[in-house]
Amino acid sequence: MEKITESKLNPEKELKRNLCVHHEEKLLLFCKEDRKVICWLCERSQEHHGHHTFPAEEVVKECQEKLQAALERLRKEQQKAEKLEADIREERTSWKFQIQTERQRIWTEFDQLRNILDSEEQRELQELEGEEKRILDSLAEAEAELAQQNQLVKELISDLEHRCKWSTVDLLQDMSGIMKWSEIWTLKKPKTVSKRLKSVFHAPDLSTMLRTYRELTRVQCYWVDITLNPINLNLSLVLSEDQRKVMSVPIWPVKCTNYGILGSQYFSSGKHYWEIDVSQKTAWILGVYCRTRFRNIKFGVRQGTVHQNVYSRYRPQCGYWVIGLQNKFEYKAFEESSTSHPRVLTISMAVPPHRVGVFLDYDAGIVSFFNVTNHGSLIYKFSKCCFSHTAYPYFNPWNCPGPIILCPPRS
Repeated sequence: MEKITESKLNPEKELKRNLCVHHEEKLLLFCKEDRKVICWLCERSQEHHGHHTFPAEEVVKECQEKLQAALERLRKEQQKAEKLEADIREERTSWKFQIQTERQRIWTEFDQLRNILDSEEQRELQELEGEEKRILDSLAEAEAELAQQNQLVKELISDLEHRCKWSTVDLLQDMSGIMKWSEIWTLKKPKTVSKRLKSVFHAPDLSTMLRTYRELTRVQCYWVDITLNPINLNLSLVLSEDQRKVMSVPIWPVKCTNYGILGSQYFSSGKHYWEIDVSQKTAWILGVYCRTRFRNIKFGVRQGTVHQNVYSRYRPQCGYWVIGLQNKFEYKAFEESSTSHPRVLTISMAVPPHRVGVFLDYDAGIVSFFNVTNHGSLIYKFSKCCFSHTAYPYFNPWNCPGPIILCPPRS
């Protein structure tokens, strides 16, 4: 702007700028080697001999085109930078909102827990007050009854002492019957009250419950969306259209010993978690299957004869890391064994699981099972699992009614 203003104010000076300082000729040429604007006499001088010269207008046009292209590119880059900046601002706002929402949810849920604790405290105290009232009322009634008997016996004693002073004739002619009554009267003892409270409050171990819940929430971070694989589906199994539900419908006269079905997803590294709804089942087997060099079971193949022990295949040596339910209430884990049959371990379950979580840590060789129904308590854990091939989620609805349902993430 200063240069433009100066040229407008000093046209003579601007005119001199367009003339060669040596020859006072118009500067119409551009020397490529020296990067200078020169006149036609400079071009023929020894200083610029053999140099490449071009008309200044052409070079200016080319420079302007390059400048324009550079400007357009930089403006686009500027637009990108502004968009990225706006995106980051929007992302910051979104994260602030998300964090604030989560903070509010934590406050709300802990307030609810405190309300539950306060409510339980009031309920326990009310029960204790009710028991206190019952006991004290019973003791007060016994005390009043004893006071009444004490008064009566005092009166009897007074009457007998008075009769001791009577004459022989009066004493012999006494027909009141008080003597007989005094001989048979005995103290009636009140009902005894137990010295122990009927119910003694025991606070639950909240620290253990919270630690268990934190463990569940930690593995739920690796929740994957699992579906069932319809390939080689057993003819006695029915798969839902969304491939999340499977149930057994035994229609064949020949008994089948393998109702197993794999998940469509498979894993060869990393951590993965999925949940299964078994609330309608009385028998099931769940876990992880990995093909081994010892045995390769084909899923869904109808067997002609029933194996002597249908659970013999379910052990780590054959590629199964699974737990199961039998006979409605018997929870089992199938461990490694030196014999041809698995070592079946009975699992104690305080709360029957309606929902089971399975966690696979492929690299660490861990398969864990969680009772989601009971605050995520650990059901069983396989450690040092040797996965030689790809691992698959394994499901077996067994030959009982009711479906196995795969739960979508965070459901």
